[in-house]
Amino acid sequence: MNSVKACFSICLFLIQSILFAQELSVEKIMQDPKWMGHFPSTISWDEKGEIIYFNYNPEGNPADSLYKIHLNNPTKIEKVSLAERRALVPPYADTNRAKNKKVFTSGGDLITYNIAEGTRNVILEFGDRISNARFLYDENRIVFQAGNNLYVYDQKNGKLQKVSRINTGNKPDEKKDNLAEREAWLRDDNLNLLQVVREREEKKEAGKAYRDATAEKERFSYYLGNRQMANLQLSPSEKFATFNIITRVDNKRTNVPDYTDASGYTTNLPTRSKVGDKPSKIELAIYNFEKDTVYLVKTDELPGIKDLPDYVKDYPEKKWEAKVREVIPSAVNFSPDGKYAVVNIRSVDNKDRWIAQLDLEKGTLKSLDRQRDEAWIAGPGIGWSMGGGTFGWLPDNKHIYFQSEETGYSHLYILDVTNGQKKQLTKGNFEVFDPKISNDGKFWYLSTSEVHPGERHYYMMPLMGGKLEQLTSMTGNNDVVLSPNEKHMAILYSYSNKPWELYLQENLPNAKPKQLTDGKSEAFKAYQWRDPELVQFRAEDGAMVPARLYLPEANKKNGAAVIFVHGAGYLQNVHKWWSSYFREYMFHNLLTDLGYTVLDIDYRGSAGYGRDWRTGIYRHMGGKDLSDQVDGAKFLVSQHDVDPGKIGIYGGSYGGFITLMALFNASDTFKSGAALRSVTDWAHYNHGYTANILNEPFNDPIAYRRSSPIYFAEGFKGHLLMAHGMIDVNVHFQDVVRLAQILIELGKDNWEMAVYPVEDHGFVEPSSWTDEYKRILKLFNNTLID
Repeated sequence: MNSVKACFSICLFLIQSILFAQELSVEKIMQDPKWMGHFPSTISWDEKGEIIYFNYNPEGNPADSLYKIHLNNPTKIEKVSLAERRALVPPYADTNRAKNKKVFTSGGDLITYNIAEGTRNVILEFGDRISNARFLYDENRIVFQAGNNLYVYDQKNGKLQKVSRINTGNKPDEKKDNLAEREAWLRDDNLNLLQVVREREEKKEAGKAYRDATAEKERFSYYLGNRQMANLQLSPSEKFATFNIITRVDNKRTNVPDYTDASGYTTNLPTRSKVGDKPSKIELAIYNFEKDTVYLVKTDELPGIKDLPDYVKDYPEKKWEAKVREVIPSAVNFSPDGKYAVVNIRSVDNKDRWIAQLDLEKGTLKSLDRQRDEAWIAGPGIGWSMGGGTFGWLPDNKHIYFQSEETGYSHLYILDVTNGQKKQLTKGNFEVFDPKISNDGKFWYLSTSEVHPGERHYYMMPLMGGKLEQLTSMTGNNDVVLSPNEKHMAILYSYSNKPWELYLQENLPNAKPKQLTDGKSEAFKAYQWRDPELVQFRAEDGAMVPARLYLPEANKKNGAAVIFVHGAGYLQNVHKWWSSYFREYMFHNLLTDLGYTVLDIDYRGSAGYGRDWRTGIYRHMGGKDLSDQVDGAKFLVSQHDVDPGKIGIYGGSYGGFITLMALFNASDTFKSGAALRSVTDWAHYNHGYTANILNEPFNDPIAYRRSSPIYFAEGFKGHLLMAHGMIDVNVHFQDVVRLAQILIELGKDNWEMAVYPVEDHGFVEPSSWTDEYKRILKLFNNTLID
């Protein structure tokens, strides 16, 4: 009998333990993420394609370490020793055309690496720090940078040559006389009085004049003055070097006070300037070695360089001058044989991108492709400001490749620089990511969203275009790193309710992937995490809006709903992989357990759905992106039995901004909301992000006035929680302070502010996350549930 009781007690204890483990709480989900387990990231291969390296932390250390899996024993995960880590070839190493040798720098050493033998050879000990080593077209010659200059090392004869002479500061002016008037008088008077001293000075000047007359001409040097240099590179022909010259502008910046500095004193954190401040000037320069001179590339004849934006029609009272716009040229991209040079150029207002061929002798440009967007240029593979993105040469030395949103989705194109003919290689209502050319130069490898906007798969495609052949099969996100020999794919894979894990698959269609890691903790596995349903609802303008839907069990349903607004604006969160908003995902599971219906919307402005969706917020943030939230609420009411008087909304950063706009401009729809680290006035945010969407406040004040919550605070009804880190150097604490004062002046009730003295924009401390989300849960429980 006692044994039966004991067995029953043990079983009851186990059942209670399981039930307890399955219960969610804010304290549990907002603790240090290590409780969830350990998950791989940052995948790479050894040079032979035999070992996969990745960051991992199975020991629960303060930070991840480098681990490896050898393909000969894929079940064994090993920590990489410090000596082995130091011996790895860095990812920035340049590869020769035969793909059997690499070159890179380490400190002051120039190093080559033999891939087949796995050996490295220090071919030059330069002494000073060097960088940016690469093979020239004659691969016996290697160029590298030291300081502001380029050096070429010849492996055949061991000779080292400094090929450029670029100096910081101003050129010395030998004729400049800095003597004050009084000092000059004393000198002249002294020379008139003392004959010997006068004769010595005369002999000194005569000697200098003779040396100047007989000396060899001084070699040309270029002086940067108070400017900076970037992207210095030597052309494959070695006849030219190109570089960007940056003239910085000292705009006024905001100081963010840190009241919790370790010193015990309040310290100021210098942060960014505000939108509309004058941008830095960036120019492209050519160093012509044969002519021994430097000249700037001319950009004033690019097609459409004087075009005015469409929004000027809204300001007929203002006189608009069609003038040459400032541009931002990227680094020059030379064809491998050095015959051609192309450059990617952006207008400073970001409404034009030109890909242009550069005449190195004349410093002139010939436009090959112009992409104009009356909103702003962006999208996958398009890059930002000084370059980046998809841009390079095909092996034939005459075709360039790039991505463009010309059709409304970012696709891959090639263009023949000899005749200007352009060809679109991928087509359809999907986007392309990270294309690269195969080792044999016959195929592309690329990821796309062709299967579904919320999935990513890896493909191969003939170099000049053709059928996409799908290589991955797992539903979700397949982030592939191809082995150097292209025999295997290391896949970082996740699904909606499954965090990232590492898989291995042969580089063949229909090959079966093998899971190599399983880092989920037992505590994390104990809860049955939901697979949210991907749905669409119709917006007021007829567009179909994608969303994630979390539905409670019928017996727990409380008739209330919460809508989550993701941050960043241009970000995708309605997808089939593990979200970067994993805390919010877990919170949504908790809310659903409590009977809430939860909706997570990829509103207008979100990533993943092409150009029109991306730019749907142009000149009016808080327009369609807000109406999408309202239409989402209507969808919940009509389709999922949600009480129209029991809907809340919350989000951080851009999501916090939308929450404020919702409570100020759609208070009949949303009863309560939590605005976290929210922008309240776009005229106080940064230039790079805001000017794209709203232009500049002094040129387009209409856009700012209708997009900033601070102007609509009069409409606030309901219940509001504002939460903000006091040392937020992105969206400054000043934002909510100014809005709080407006609410006070308007006599508004039912709002509160929670401040976090040690937190920046992205919270770090589990205690801060816990406090914030306990307040959010309390807000919804108190205002949405009877």
